[in-house]
Amino acid sequence: QVQLQESGPGLVSPSQTLSLTCTVSGGSITTGRYYWSWIRQPPGKGLEWIGYISYSGVKAYSDSSYFGPSLKRRTSISRDTSTNQFSLQLYSVTPEDTAVYYCASSGEDWAFGSWGQGTQVTVSP
Repeated sequence: QVQLQESGPGLVSPSQTLSLTCTVSGGSITTGRYYWSWIRQPPGKGLEWIGYISYSGVKAYSDSSYFGPSLKRRTSISRDTSTNQFSLQLYSVTPEDTAVYYCASSGEDWAFGSWGQGTQVTVSP
């Protein structure tokens, strides 16, 4: 069972860039047919999938506007295979980006079997 741990600043100023890293242990992020996602939960709302980077480095981002303006144009996910980490950058943040941010892994069944504990990020001046 892989373990995931988020890290990054808990407070970000509006219009700045939110940067989080997920450190994976107990397995490699290049292991075949695994997908490494970022998910968030704003206060009082449900979980929102942000995007993933796959075992082969392919990226996909949510284009949903269910929770508000689409994140797609403001999101970048990357990875560092030498450190077994993947990262999230969310640009031009607003207070509406305040949430608990999770990293998670899934296979091709899209069941998120492993989660990080989550990290609270607050966007405030």
